[in-house]
Amino acid sequence: MISRLLVALHLATVVPAFFLGTFLLVRPKGTPLHRTLGKLYMILMLGTAVIALFLSGGAGTRIFGHFGFNHLFVIPVAIYIPRAYFAARRGDLKVHKASAIGVYVGALLLAGAFAIFTPGRLLHVWLFE
Repeated sequence: MISRLLVALHLATVVPAFFLGTFLLVRPKGTPLHRTLGKLYMILMLGTAVIALFLSGGAGTRIFGHFGFNHLFVIPVAIYIPRAYFAARRGDLKVHKASAIGVYVGALLLAGAFAIFTPGRLLHVWLFE
């Protein structure tokens, strides 16, 4: 029961974060909308990362009987989301951009691809089996 709730919460944060992140990447930067949605995106990504820590590693090798490969993506999220935020606050747009794109590509695209296309993982089972 708790596992299903965690999966639902994880999907409830990561799916909107994906679409919001995509929107933020293709729209004009520095606008009030970008700033507001960017903060929401960061909150969603941090929530996604925290929830992920409580999810079981699923298919494949587990560390300490719980953590799987995708849990490694929590580390860059925990580092680069605050880094992106504080870089934007101090006007360091180069660091902000690199951090934001890194989180999007790494934590959303790569981790998402592993979650979807790795046989035995819950999303793979839901989508392909």
